[in-house]
Amino acid sequence: MTDESLKLDNQLCFALYACSREITKLYKPELDKLGITYTQYIALLVLWEKDNITVKEIGIKLHLDSGTLTPLFKKLECMNLVKRTRDTVDERNVYITLTPAGVELKKMAIGIPKEIFCSTGLSLENAITLKENVNSLLLNLTSNNKKM
Repeated sequence: MTDESLKLDNQLCFALYACSREITKLYKPELDKLGITYTQYIALLVLWEKDNITVKEIGIKLHLDSGTLTPLFKKLECMNLVKRTRDTVDERNVYITLTPAGVELKKMAIGIPKEIFCSTGLSLENAITLKENVNSLLLNLTSNNKKM
């Protein structure tokens, strides 16, 4: 006899994981045209919104640690998309700034969100509701993790 709670189809975590993987797959052909990965893309999204911020600030926004972000920004710097600068007052802080090529890449990426949205088959109303629900879940999870 199986326990219903242990069935894969009953797992919220698996549904979210599988959806995340499928959505990331939708991005791949678009991002390949730009020569960047999905993780690089979301880091650039943060910088396109607010340039010249610390790795720590970007990590908070993306829910990623510096161990993940440091090699990512080294690679983006080698691609001439960003510049990394240590704070002269507190060397622990590293600022990330877009290069002209990084700013130009934004213009090339502008149609990606619409392209991906159209591929989901969701109505605008359903997409907004889903995003609100997932954001609420994320807030609950991060709030609960801070209490531990």
